[in-house]
Amino acid sequence: MVRVRGASENNLRHVDVDVPRDAIVAFTGVSGSGKSSLAFGTIYAEAQRRYLESVAPYARRLIQQGHNPAVEGITGLPPAVALQQRRGAPSSRSTVGTLTTLSNSMRMLFSRAGTYPEAAAGSLDSDAFSPNTAAGACPRCSGLGTVHDVTESSLVPDPALSVRDGAVAAWPGAWQGKNLRDILSHLGHDVDVPWRELPREERDWILFTEEQPVVEITPQRDRVAKPYKGRFWSAKSYVLHTLADSASQQMRERVLQYVVTGPCPGCAGSGLRPEALAVTFAGRSIAELNGASLAELAEVVRPTAALERAGTASRAVSSGERSEAAVTITKDLLARLQVLLDLGLGYLSLDRSTPTLSPGEMQRLRIATQLRSGLFGVVYVLDEPSAGLHPADAEPLLAVLEELKASGNSVFVVEHDMAVVRRSDWVVDVGPQAGDRGGSVLYSGPVPGLAEVAESATRPFLFPDGSRETTTAERTPRPVERRLRLRGVTRHNLVDLDAEIPLGVLTAVTGVSGSGKSTLVSQVLAETVGRHVHGGAAPETADPEEDAAPAGGALVDAVEGLELLDRLIRVDQRPIGRTPRSNLATYTGLFDAVRKLYAATDEARARGYGAGRFSFNVTGGRCETCQGEGFLAVELLFLPGTYGPCPDCRGARYNPETLEVTHRGRSIADVLGMRVETAAEFLADVPAAARSLRTLLDVGLGYLRLGQPATELSGGEAQRIKLATELQRARRGHTLYLLDEPTTGLHPQDVQLLLRQLNRLVDAGNTVVVVEHAMDVVASSDWVIDMGPSGGEAGGRIVCAGTPADVAGCERSRTAPYLAAALA
Repeated sequence: MVRVRGASENNLRHVDVDVPRDAIVAFTGVSGSGKSSLAFGTIYAEAQRRYLESVAPYARRLIQQGHNPAVEGITGLPPAVALQQRRGAPSSRSTVGTLTTLSNSMRMLFSRAGTYPEAAAGSLDSDAFSPNTAAGACPRCSGLGTVHDVTESSLVPDPALSVRDGAVAAWPGAWQGKNLRDILSHLGHDVDVPWRELPREERDWILFTEEQPVVEITPQRDRVAKPYKGRFWSAKSYVLHTLADSASQQMRERVLQYVVTGPCPGCAGSGLRPEALAVTFAGRSIAELNGASLAELAEVVRPTAALERAGTASRAVSSGERSEAAVTITKDLLARLQVLLDLGLGYLSLDRSTPTLSPGEMQRLRIATQLRSGLFGVVYVLDEPSAGLHPADAEPLLAVLEELKASGNSVFVVEHDMAVVRRSDWVVDVGPQAGDRGGSVLYSGPVPGLAEVAESATRPFLFPDGSRETTTAERTPRPVERRLRLRGVTRHNLVDLDAEIPLGVLTAVTGVSGSGKSTLVSQVLAETVGRHVHGGAAPETADPEEDAAPAGGALVDAVEGLELLDRLIRVDQRPIGRTPRSNLATYTGLFDAVRKLYAATDEARARGYGAGRFSFNVTGGRCETCQGEGFLAVELLFLPGTYGPCPDCRGARYNPETLEVTHRGRSIADVLGMRVETAAEFLADVPAAARSLRTLLDVGLGYLRLGQPATELSGGEAQRIKLATELQRARRGHTLYLLDEPTTGLHPQDVQLLLRQLNRLVDAGNTVVVVEHAMDVVASSDWVIDMGPSGGEAGGRIVCAGTPADVAGCERSRTAPYLAAALA
């Protein structure tokens, strides 16, 4: 047993709990109950701290260390490995190969065991096979594989126009455009004939020259003409200069539409130099094998891995494919590929860019990378391993967890998926609710025993008895009267797809991971509708602190029904802020009302304090010792750094003079320390703040503190804060809401709260489209679009669409059996 005594991390209430080793243990509880604080913040953090104590003090300074957990003691604790959720946006240079480190093996394989051309001077170093190194990157595209350029057709969309009539559309308008046309005319070019009739050499010079001749221009106007010196810019020079140097976002967005992106002609999109592409293995270059599916790659290297007689690798030999090095590398490569194949990811390729992967694919890739280590006697602590996975994809994952246990390890999972909890050997239920009303272990024991714990929020979902609220089988779907029709959609694995999105209802888009759900909804639908409602600008988000994804990239032949939509809102799980200074109160805007409230008090007016005095982000009212953060970081070199309350303001963030101003006996620091449910009563007479607080209560966030830093919030909490922020806004027109897997990180009880708010949006006359794997949500929707039948190239099609009952009866759908069970 791992015996935890006196755990007080975050909201844990001096918890004592015993957890078995060599078993799969599920930590459950509502969002914010303290289960992650117990599993990660206490058990894993203590295991990591003990391991780092064995490292030399000098080396410890080079390692990013965690914190010392607030726990009296833990006994029986083996070494631990953590696999936590990562929500950062991946780089465009990040691929399946780099994420899994399989690209390292491939580079070594080609460097040491590839077949070189006869004219090659010698073997290349492994870095020469990487597009992310100076030795291997294609000089034209810097290893990206794509180039951004302008063409005649992009700069001159209508060749029937003359230069005077605006043939060169990329040039600026108004006076600047006239200036360039006058310069051309002065240089002897005919600006009045159709563009297509100009000689090729002349057209190329106008569009692409790097020359910048300066000529004297006399403007032809009614008033006195004053000559001036005018400088000529080619269309290409103007576009590239604007993108690189303009401070105007509007101008950059305008010229961006004249830029085309395509494969680099120097490396055919591989990002590599010619000398690396000339090396082959099994008759293929590294670019060709990186582009093959993982299943195909496994078959290519399998014959070499099975060789029994291998020679010695030598730089003097042109081919090392039958060498001992080739056998060693391919054996390791094949074993690592097999883990990915077992997790159902055989359709991916090593060069697949990670920004194009679904959350479920990313999750399984991270798990595969960790689980290939072959460790024994270790505690694996996993944060919602089933997050982003379709129920059909979760089956192989459960098999991997069982294999880990069978190998002599302990598996601790923080989990909301009841299917995973049921398959566990032990469950630790934390609660009963969230925040200050949670932090206690309600039950620790075999799964069946939780059925006897009445106060558990998990029990009714793990052991359904008909007593909990249901919104599935008894509910009649709303009728579909209007639709948005997309014709000929092509992007990623969607090829010439026709899709119909019902309007005025709640639609769930389902399918296995990688089937194209997120591509259709979060990319194609968002961009298509965004261009309509925002006039070509990027889609609006429910997050004022985040930039929306850039529009463009999808091909859609035709769209019908756009005129029925007025707004587009995307609600995602990205953090609501990047620093502790961003918090619940500042994000929702209610803190503005609170600051104005305190500035309007008699004491504040007498002292001449304005609303700015009550901001902890600017000088004046904040504590200057901690600069309004409320705490100070203490660096201890080779020991873990610690945070402590500011010795001057004791965590209040403000200086004493500011704290002397009170409203109903409470300072502004007291308000930041209040839970939402407490603040709703205290600020009931402040309409702007009361409206925000009411919507936060509606989405189940009454336990959060107003001043709780954004960095402490889970993805599920961040998404519900964004939803609450949108719910409090004044209604205007028909809005399309897009949510990508909104239930990720949510306990089933929290899912019910989320569903109520989504239905509230629909009842107000809007359309809600969710990409979802949770069958409770799918069963509660009005319409279901099921994609598949599998992932990657085997997906990208709509298998069936209709009411939940219709899709549950679809024989071709992999979602159908799980949906039918939810409806039963």
